[in-house]
Amino acid sequence: MCSPAVLAQVRSTLSRRGLLGRSAALGAGAAIVAAGGLARPLVVGAQNATPVASASPAAGSLSGGVALGNFSQIQDLSHIHSPAFPMFPGAEQMAINVLVTVAADGFYKNQLVLDEHTGTHMDAPAHFVTDGTTAELLPVEQLVAPLAVIDISARAAGDPDAQLIPDDILAWEASYGPLPAGAFVAMYSGWASRVGDAAAYLNVDAGGTTHFPGFHPDAAALLVAERDIVGIGVDTISIDYGASTDLATHLTVLSVGKYGIESLAALDTVPPSGATVIVGGPKHLAASGGPTRVLALF
Repeated sequence: MCSPAVLAQVRSTLSRRGLLGRSAALGAGAAIVAAGGLARPLVVGAQNATPVASASPAAGSLSGGVALGNFSQIQDLSHIHSPAFPMFPGAEQMAINVLVTVAADGFYKNQLVLDEHTGTHMDAPAHFVTDGTTAELLPVEQLVAPLAVIDISARAAGDPDAQLIPDDILAWEASYGPLPAGAFVAMYSGWASRVGDAAAYLNVDAGGTTHFPGFHPDAAALLVAERDIVGIGVDTISIDYGASTDLATHLTVLSVGKYGIESLAALDTVPPSGATVIVGGPKHLAASGGPTRVLALF
């Protein structure tokens, strides 16, 4: 998700790099699904906000005859999305409108009105790159990948502007070996524990700047230039750290056909190395991204 405060700066940066045409708008990722004739608005009370905090169930054992090689556990890395989920200032909250109910109509159905970049979601290359690949066209082989989780939570606990840097990648490799080919690299900062409190999750200062951890552009550059990855993910609302004004990590990753996943959950429950991630990416037409179900098998 991109803060509205930096859109103009990013648009200028992209234009200088030749990544956007004169008529392109960075707001492609903010497409709103709008529809009329809402039958019944959903009343959003405390019970609707609760799932934001209890984002992901505990890892469960694979059963029911599921054959998944050597894996014995599965963990949901996605938050439950609701109208209470934190959004960048200026972005529109999701709405859930009840259209029909079993009691009144014989079946139950909702209408969703949402920004593509909300909840646990994907940033596809097209989010920043003119003619970049949209989410529904990403090769499916990029959506199943070895998972590497790099823990910067100790540093982030004392510094909300902490960034995952190249040395963190090298230290992970010193412990677990080279990043596997086609890896998905996730930053664990501990920030997901704040998701039930929008003010704490966004951490906006008096000047309107957000403060939360993310990937340093140098780490992103190392991963796309010197390693073989399919994408990166974070447990914060942006793959760039909150105080970024140029979103250079987005530019670095998405401009070479990789994708990002933002607002991941439960990264502390999966091993740093050896798990496989399954990214249930969005598949609507011309998707700059969208809400995503992410699973880890280990």
